[in-house]
Amino acid sequence: MSTGPLEGAADHVAVCDGSLGVGLHACRPFHPGEPILEFTGPIVTFQQVIAMGEEQAYVVQIGPDRYIDTEPPGRFTNHSCAPNAGVVTDSVLVAVKPIMAGEEIRFDYSTTMSENYWTLACRCGEANCRGVIRDFHLLPATLQEHYIRSGLVQEFIVREREERECRADELELLLGASVRPRHRGAFPRPRWPEMQPGLDSDRRP
Repeated sequence: MSTGPLEGAADHVAVCDGSLGVGLHACRPFHPGEPILEFTGPIVTFQQVIAMGEEQAYVVQIGPDRYIDTEPPGRFTNHSCAPNAGVVTDSVLVAVKPIMAGEEIRFDYSTTMSENYWTLACRCGEANCRGVIRDFHLLPATLQEHYIRSGLVQEFIVREREERECRADELELLLGASVRPRHRGAFPRPRWPEMQPGLDSDRRP
């Protein structure tokens, strides 16, 4: 099984050298919310990703044991702690800020990570650089909430977060503690534009 491409994406982006080495760059301006490309490639499991090794695995996690083994050009999308793009509906990369022609396109890898396995040293160079790229649930709570409000977190990660909060509530009830206020349902998630079928990464394993 593999994902399908978004038509014309290859004409709108280019893979070339940048401040972090090879990266994905815009060939034209993109407006916030505008689709850039779709990550395409075979769907693989966690064990298959491990077997690839760090030098060959350029994947985007889309489920607890499901990854897209990304193909060019999406495979060359780098990370940033102050991203100008984000992933929606599992595999579509959209602009979250105005992106100028020639600008490198980067997203926050942590919004697609929940495996309790990988960590990466971050060298994005942003003023708010976290230093280490790690799972979404390890991000500061305010940053998690910002990404969830923006609709930029993989659906399976949002479900996992809600399940953790439910378990915490149940534990507090069992212990007789007052229930803490929760964020479930507090953040209306934006409705991203529907993608037409057939519309023509610092990278992480």
